[in-house]
Amino acid sequence: MASGNHSRITEFILLGLSADPHVQALLFVLFLMIYLLTLLGNLLIILVIHTDSNLHTPMYFFLSHLSFQDLFYSSVTVPKLLENLLSQRKAISVEGCLAQVFFVFATTGIEACLLSVMAYDRYAAICHPLLYGQVMSKQLCERLVWGSWVVAFLDALMNILALNMDFCDVQTIHHYSCELPSLFPLSCSDVSTNSAMLLCSALLHAIGTCLLIFFSYVRIVSTILSIGSTSGRSKAFSTCSSHLTAVSLFYGSAIFRYLMPTSGSPLELILSIQYSVITPLVNPLIYSWKNKEVKAALRRMTIKYLQCLSTEEI
Repeated sequence: MASGNHSRITEFILLGLSADPHVQALLFVLFLMIYLLTLLGNLLIILVIHTDSNLHTPMYFFLSHLSFQDLFYSSVTVPKLLENLLSQRKAISVEGCLAQVFFVFATTGIEACLLSVMAYDRYAAICHPLLYGQVMSKQLCERLVWGSWVVAFLDALMNILALNMDFCDVQTIHHYSCELPSLFPLSCSDVSTNSAMLLCSALLHAIGTCLLIFFSYVRIVSTILSIGSTSGRSKAFSTCSSHLTAVSLFYGSAIFRYLMPTSGSPLELILSIQYSVITPLVNPLIYSWKNKEVKAALRRMTIKYLQCLSTEEI
C-alpha cells in the first residue's frame, strides 16, 4: 500500500471508544450483551418464520433475509470491537482492515436494498391486494433478495479495487472499526478520486433506494387515506409502521455517517454504532413488538417446544 519515501504500513491502531480501562470493561460487557441479544433475536425471527407455515409470505420472506443480513452485519464489526476492548494494543492488519471496509460497505448496501424491497412489497400488498400473489411471486422475491446482495457486493468491490493509497507513518484510526472514510486521512497520496467515487456510490445507493421507498409510501398513504373504514386504515398503517421505524433508524444514521467529513468526533462514532450495532439489535423487536402474526407464531413455537419437553420427560 505504501511506496516512495514512506515505510510500508502493515497494521493500523483502532483508538476505539475510550482509553480508560474501567470504561473499556463496562463497554465490553455492554457490547457483549448487545451482540448476544442481536444473535438471539435475529436467529429467533429466522427460526419462527421458517418453521411456521402461516408466515410463508413475501413480507416475512424478506424479513427473514433482513434478520440474516443483520446477523452478518453485526458480526462484521462487533467481535473485533470486543477483542480490542480487552487488549492493550488495539491493532488490525492492513489486509484485515481492508476486508472489514469491504464487508461494512457491502452489508450497509444490502440493508438499504432489502429495506427498499420491503417497501415495494408493502406497496404491492396495500395498493394492489388482488394482484399481490401474482406480482410478488416466489421467483421475483428470490431475485430481489439475490439482486440486493449482488448490487451491494459489486458496489463495495468497485470501491475497494479502486483504492490506490500510500499510507503515511501515522497508523491511528479514530474509530472502533475500519470504514472507508476513516482511511482517507491516513493517506499520503491524493484521495480525491476515491472520495468522489465513495460519494457517488453512497449518493446513488442512498438516492436509488430512498426514492423507491419514498414513492412506494406516497402511493401507500394515498391508498390508505382512500379506505372508508377507520379499522381498515388502522390495519393498513400498522403493517407499515414497523418498516418505517426500521428505515428511519438505519437511513437517518448511515447517510449522515457516509456524507459527513471524517473527524473521529463523538457524533461520528454514535452514528456508526447506531446503524451497525443498534439497528441489527432493535430490528427483531421492531418487527415483532406490534406484529400479531409474529407474536402468535412465537407462542405456537413455545407451546410446541414445551410439549416436546413434557413428552420427553414422560
